[in-house]
Amino acid sequence: MSIRNNEERFGATKVQGDAPISDLQQEQEEPKPSLSFTTPTEIVDLPSKGLYYQEGHPLHGKDSIEIRFMTAKDEDILTSKSLLKKGIAIDRLLQNIIVDRSIHVNSLLTGDKNALIVAARITGYGSSYQTKITCPQCETPSTVEFDLENGTISEGEEIEGVEDKDDGTFIATTPRGSVAVTMKLLDGSAEKSLAQLTVKKKKNKQPESTLSDQLGMAIVAVEGQEDKALINMFIRSLPASDARYLRDIYARKMPNVDLKHNYECQSCEYEQEMEVPFTTDFFWPQR
Repeated sequence: MSIRNNEERFGATKVQGDAPISDLQQEQEEPKPSLSFTTPTEIVDLPSKGLYYQEGHPLHGKDSIEIRFMTAKDEDILTSKSLLKKGIAIDRLLQNIIVDRSIHVNSLLTGDKNALIVAARITGYGSSYQTKITCPQCETPSTVEFDLENGTISEGEEIEGVEDKDDGTFIATTPRGSVAVTMKLLDGSAEKSLAQLTVKKKKNKQPESTLSDQLGMAIVAVEGQEDKALINMFIRSLPASDARYLRDIYARKMPNVDLKHNYECQSCEYEQEMEVPFTTDFFWPQR
């Protein structure tokens, strides 16, 4: 019995001098193609058009921002118990998907941040959003479906008598006291500080003053004076009608995403136009 020639068996050729190498050796030495995965990105229109960011901010004068689509790794952020407990899961998600790393999520205006939240949700789970709504009239719960693609951008109003400045601030004159008040729109950092201040006052059993605190953060000058003690004194003595006027001006100037929906109760036929509610179903849809 003779031993079979394994080189012949595999179609191999002995290497002698410059003789060709075997087919098997050639196959083993050829580099295999590597896999490359690129996450798609999307350009999101900013409600602010970059008009309310100060010079030097990455979004100053920019009307859009680039984000990448949500991935399975991003879902890990949304399900992290520690991040959820701290209330920073959404912020961490947004920070993770913003392409320009020089942009910090806490420096975004509220309306621009809302636009990113909606866009991120669409890239991750689609534009169809189902959540439970309780009828304001008969209190019957029902599941309502919203189409997030139907949202419109509100760029903020140009209000007669209100002067827009180049640094992102605006000046409004109170109707009763005729005081020129310079205001700015709050970003994520200011909103967090306001929330922390409210929690601190509640913990120390101090009276809540959220509306006044918000005005205190939004007002940057009174009659051109930027002294914080003077601003706080002004707010404490501000007539209620003037305070309401300033809050109304602030709300009308704030660019945002308009997600209104015409709700109709199937039980009592009650109808109402309502804002799309951002419940836990928004980023954690039932599967």
